[in-house]
Amino acid sequence: MSADRLQAQLAFLLEIDRLKRILRRTSLVGGDRRENSAEHSWHLAVMAMILAEHANEPVDALHVLKMLLVHDIVEIDAGDTFAYDVQANQDKEAREQAAAERIFGLLPADQRDEIRALWEEFDARMTPEARFANAMDRLMPALQNYANGGGTWRANGVDYAAVTRRLQPIGDGSDTLWQYVAAMLEDAAERGLIAS
Repeated sequence: MSADRLQAQLAFLLEIDRLKRILRRTSLVGGDRRENSAEHSWHLAVMAMILAEHANEPVDALHVLKMLLVHDIVEIDAGDTFAYDVQANQDKEAREQAAAERIFGLLPADQRDEIRALWEEFDARMTPEARFANAMDRLMPALQNYANGGGTWRANGVDYAAVTRRLQPIGDGSDTLWQYVAAMLEDAAERGLIAS
């Protein structure tokens, strides 16, 4: 192994420590503070490991875990874009592409290409693994918001239709989990946790 390769790998690993500083809008269950993007990625990986049996199609669990662990690394440069902020989402793709180029570019070429491919696969949602990983990414904030009495939905006046549009792709990864979420959203609406 060359010293240059190891230096590049260590530089990347030190750089991604910054993901711990990126605060998301969603609060931890119990609402005492907002979670950071590194915590979010870890939680999704554990969730995917536990819930993989509910995927619509057989999935390679290790592949799903890899996608979930790298899917938000670009937020180091691009920031966490609130899913319901229409304005902020207009240039999200450009910000994230630039971030991917810089951050993944710290790695040796073979690893750069592997991590970039995982990140792109996650966003494209064209494979069973990507659809399931994306379902996890949408499910966890929904569970947190519901457990927190409406959380960011309520605080930002997000309506039922917007939440449903955002969460419906869960069904692409897991019909079982989508049915659970749909019932949860109906209950949230009835309880006033989501605006009508």
